[in-house]
Amino acid sequence: MNPLLKARVARGAAAEDEANYILQDMVKVVFTPSGRRGSFPVNTPLLHAARVLGVDIDSVCGGRGLCGRCQIICAEGSFAKHQIDSDSTHLSPLCATEIKYGERKAPLANGRRLSCHTLLLDDVVIDVPPESQVHRQIVRKEADYRNISLDPATRLYYVQVAEADMHVPKGDMQRLMETLAQEWGLANLSYDSRLLKTLQPVLAEGKRSITVAVHKNQQIIALCPGFRDKSYGVAVDVGSTTIVVHLCDLSNGEVLSSASLMNPQIRFGEDLMSRVSYVMMNPEGAGEMTVVIRDALNSLFAEVAAEIEASVEDILEVSLVANPIMHHILLGISPVELGGAPFALTTDAAVEVPARELDLNINGGGRIYILPCIAGHVGADTAGMILSEEPQEQDQMTLLVDVGTNAEIVLGNRQRLLACSSPTGPAFEGAQISCGQRAAAGAIERVRINPETLQPRFKVIGCDLWSDEAGFDLAIESHGVTGICGSGIIEVVAEMFLSGIVTVDGIVDGELAARSSRVIQNDRTWSYVLHSPANDEAQIVVTQNDIRQIQLAKAALYAGVKLLMDRIGTQKVERIRLAGAFGSHINVQHAMVLGLIPDCALGEVSSAGNAAGTGARIALLNNQSRDVIETLVKNIEKVETAMEPRFQDYFVDAMAFPNKTDSFPNLFSVVSRPVPKVISDGAGAGRKRRRR
Repeated sequence: MNPLLKARVARGAAAEDEANYILQDMVKVVFTPSGRRGSFPVNTPLLHAARVLGVDIDSVCGGRGLCGRCQIICAEGSFAKHQIDSDSTHLSPLCATEIKYGERKAPLANGRRLSCHTLLLDDVVIDVPPESQVHRQIVRKEADYRNISLDPATRLYYVQVAEADMHVPKGDMQRLMETLAQEWGLANLSYDSRLLKTLQPVLAEGKRSITVAVHKNQQIIALCPGFRDKSYGVAVDVGSTTIVVHLCDLSNGEVLSSASLMNPQIRFGEDLMSRVSYVMMNPEGAGEMTVVIRDALNSLFAEVAAEIEASVEDILEVSLVANPIMHHILLGISPVELGGAPFALTTDAAVEVPARELDLNINGGGRIYILPCIAGHVGADTAGMILSEEPQEQDQMTLLVDVGTNAEIVLGNRQRLLACSSPTGPAFEGAQISCGQRAAAGAIERVRINPETLQPRFKVIGCDLWSDEAGFDLAIESHGVTGICGSGIIEVVAEMFLSGIVTVDGIVDGELAARSSRVIQNDRTWSYVLHSPANDEAQIVVTQNDIRQIQLAKAALYAGVKLLMDRIGTQKVERIRLAGAFGSHINVQHAMVLGLIPDCALGEVSSAGNAAGTGARIALLNNQSRDVIETLVKNIEKVETAMEPRFQDYFVDAMAFPNKTDSFPNLFSVVSRPVPKVISDGAGAGRKRRRR
């Protein structure tokens, strides 16, 4: 081998093309959260491997180790899903360039490496953190406006405590409690013993005036010198993909700041069951995931507090919703029992504990309240959705759906409520889709297809123009067209069905290749070219497998809805509310065209926004709502879809667009039903025949 090349590889220099690499044993690398994978020669720089695979890693300095934007983390453990045992020793040791970068700017955080100067030595799983991604996710969960009756569990009380008097032997804590009883009627209060060591210094600083935080008019949890009329709480939605927090003023309910980030547990598995599998394969995995989720919450608490120039010590209360697996992991409970029947929860009751017990960095006496779970796969996030949407107050038969990697479904009215979950998988969030991605600048989010010409037009996140409007190319110059996000996937598949490109059974009609160059052959199947850039960027293509992934996801959701309709004894749904970040941005007509949701008057289908997060905010700001939801969930009937014999029948029918047996009269009163066509399979794509 060329001595110069050998020297460059030895010092970790980034090579410019694959011809420079040592041609010897190949090693496997999997990048998360994208899931992209490939095999490369030993000593291949990670950044080069990422670029070959199209992994989204930022770099400004061209791999010279100057900018530090290409940082990655090597996941450690056994990953059965990928058939990889990953370890940091499977990468080259920290090199001089990385050390120099740390001296010049800041040392690399524990476990982080510069991908441009890190070489592959053996099989690895590599996590690309959000800050290292060019197309950082735009989290679209926002605090929806709600008129909430303000009644926080924690309140502030200001008093002036009498000076100590040697003739009246009494402790300062007893003087304080007597004053609170006299002036505020707060009798028989308890207190956190940790406050005793701070009481007299606080009294001295405030010249005997003090503001006391009292939880549920029962316990003193915090002390502040002098007068203070501001106290803060945080509403938290811990999703499997995204964590969102809203800092609220407990005195008026106003949302003062919000923050969000990708759930760092994604590196242990894209969906919930893969994370449970990780714990099964790695017993210490539950503890690892507990640490990373608590660290993520602490970083978000610090972020929202800093935004209003406050301290995390000013946060007195946290209310939180999460699905059962996230719920258990946050509490430090192994989720293994939730991985198989009978899907047993450790507890389904609401949990209220001092935040310090969960290593959450708010005020030392602050409390965390976690809403109750409903069933093994219907968690506190669904309880939050119910608290927000109040289906029990409706006369109409109401369907609530929180669409995510696991869809939570609630059906009922003031007479009766039922709930279940259905395993939709991550397809609606862009995973398992050939050109799929999460919502970020450059992702296609809106699609229309001309049924005559089969020509598409689309919109991307970060640009208000449609792709056929003047100025579009200039407007997207900074980020380009990078993929398809969840709402875009729903729309493009629905539009392909409405325009006749895809049949009722979900097969791409290859005979349309004679009409349009957009329909292309792909081995034994056909695909549709949504975007073909003028430059050398990759085409955005919807493949036959992409259609199948959407069919599988929507069929699982619809089958769950049908089981609830059977159980409650109704043939129709009168009102539908779509919750969650995904539900907030999908076009309801396209969702119904696919058969993602049952037939309903389109005017009665709407977005509920981040209903789970809104429920957490209601629980934060209104103490009585906690009693309401705790009582309500006890009376909700739980349906376990995996154990229902009719689930498979409904699932098979729901694979069709919109459904094989349900007629959808409301939908097709406003949308033209495509002409039915059937594709009969031949030996290959070129010999498929069509009959009408």
